[in-house]
Amino acid sequence: MKRISLLGSTGSIGCSTLDVIGSYPEEFNVTALAAGRNLGLLKEQIERFRPRLVAVVDQEHACELRRLLNADSATAVFFGPEGYREVAAAAGADLVVSAMVGAAGLIPTLEAIDAGKAVALANKETLVMAGSIVMHKAEAKGVRIIPVDSEHSAIFQCLQGHKQEDVRRIILTASGGPFLHASAEELKEVTPAQALRHPNWTMGRKITIDSATMMNKGLEVIEAGWLFRLPVAAVDVLIHPQSIIHSLVEYRDGSLIAQLGVPDMRIPIAYALAFPHRLPRTDLPLDLLTVGPLEFIKPDLERFPGLQLAYDAAGRGGTMPAVLNGANECAVAAFIEDQIGFCDICLVIEKILHLHTVQQDPTIDAILAADRWARVEAGKIIKGMMD
Repeated sequence: MKRISLLGSTGSIGCSTLDVIGSYPEEFNVTALAAGRNLGLLKEQIERFRPRLVAVVDQEHACELRRLLNADSATAVFFGPEGYREVAAAAGADLVVSAMVGAAGLIPTLEAIDAGKAVALANKETLVMAGSIVMHKAEAKGVRIIPVDSEHSAIFQCLQGHKQEDVRRIILTASGGPFLHASAEELKEVTPAQALRHPNWTMGRKITIDSATMMNKGLEVIEAGWLFRLPVAAVDVLIHPQSIIHSLVEYRDGSLIAQLGVPDMRIPIAYALAFPHRLPRTDLPLDLLTVGPLEFIKPDLERFPGLQLAYDAAGRGGTMPAVLNGANECAVAAFIEDQIGFCDICLVIEKILHLHTVQQDPTIDAILAADRWARVEAGKIIKGMMD
């Protein structure tokens, strides 16, 4: 039985992970859970999976959670950064699923690696911000990082049994989001409610907005470069509106190997949890006779500049990807709160990137400082747009 520690248990990926775990009680046991503020859902998860310990965002929420739990509950409750570290390094855990949203997942993921835990990585920001540090630490610790994102899981699967030197490039597919065919004028009028209606996937709010701007694909390009040890120039993106082919690998002999499946995150999650084995499932079949034609479209970088901004940040390296990510998180939050427009998200990010002086080969402290700087500067720019 594999023992799982889950960072981000009440988010979209966290809930899907527990759904998979709950379907295979003979395969998995939940050792620890980390969440934020959704105590009602966390309480249900604790009562079902009986983890040894949990962590929440702060002391106030920890006290409230202890009040909600039964008096005879054996689950220890921690809080704050130290609490998340406890979950990440939980004794007895065989695999840590890193599914916290945004930059908050970086330090707990590093803590899991430091503790020698295998990591199922759903938090792309970890590698966007500190890819060099994370991958070098994982190598030094002998820790395997298994990708959970559907695109990176697809690449990971397509690479099995092949040599790194035989890879010519990888192709990440993108759905195109809800505004694939929207004009530039129409994009200016997009509301948060419209942007949150993804045509294929059910995801959290932040990643859904990122998908609509295509910044999510840009972050995935950076992540893929670190995961698969390729220059970002060897990571291409194609729009594939049906979300059936999740990504492809092109080999130097001209062969293209792809992974296909219905758009459901439980498939890559199950693969990451059980790797190197596959879990039997009959509830998520792909019927090729009914999916219809599969389309591929070149991304329009003028209407969706987020993807180009990510390539540019990756090319600059150092602290620039962390600044890209921090500015994006602030801009997306402001858009969701109706403080700025949809097209303003990338305008904010672009302005921040122009302001930043890159520090090469940064330490973790320098990366976190760059992240804080980007958020402060983005806040100023957003306030100016609102005035």
